[in-house]
Amino acid sequence: MTGTPHIVSDVMTQTVVAVGRDAPFKEIVRTMEQWKVSAMPVLEGEGRVIGVVSEADLLPKEEFRDEEQSLSQQRQRLVDVAKAGATRAEELMSTPAVTVHPDATLAQAARIMAVRRVKRLPVVDAIGMLQGIVSRADLLKVFLRPDDEIEEEVRRTVVSYLFPRFSHAIHVTVHEGVVTLRGHIRDTSLIPVAVRLVRAVEGVVDVEPQLTGESTDPGGPRHGPGRPPSGDDASEK
Repeated sequence: MTGTPHIVSDVMTQTVVAVGRDAPFKEIVRTMEQWKVSAMPVLEGEGRVIGVVSEADLLPKEEFRDEEQSLSQQRQRLVDVAKAGATRAEELMSTPAVTVHPDATLAQAARIMAVRRVKRLPVVDAIGMLQGIVSRADLLKVFLRPDDEIEEEVRRTVVSYLFPRFSHAIHVTVHEGVVTLRGHIRDTSLIPVAVRLVRAVEGVVDVEPQLTGESTDPGGPRHGPGRPPSGDDASEK
């Protein structure tokens, strides 16, 4: 992977297995088996996403096959009961589809997946036309970045930005995605800022700050270690 992927279009799969709204039940099952997928967008017209059909949408037909449900049980699971009797994609699909735009960040896509409890998201444009699909595995591709590539970006976008005059004194090493920062800085209040910025670099697994120094005293200069007082300070002794 070259460069840093920041948005969904960088990692999404553009070739998408999908079905039309009139696709029959057995065709959906055959397509899932053929392409080894567990869910597919449902399209209408020239490719507008109107829903998603998954294995979970198909299972009620098997679940309710030989089990008689009481009226109260049916009322509690009206959606599943309806899907058990469905025969086409438009009756089986979950709608509206949970989707994401191609310019969304990877963090935004990950949050949508976590909150909505889905494993993949159809990627659609402003009018809902299918552009691709992004999965959990796609979002994890950022962790395949080489350590030296991450190191170069940390130096360029974090160290040089926060410590422009002392960047040569900050040592950056990366091992298996874990970034270590070593060196002496004048203002330790910048350490949490540096950690936050490094974590934002795609592919970083963790950050180990090993930075030392003293915070700059806005009230005046400090005496260095071993340096005797001078001027008025000396006269007070």
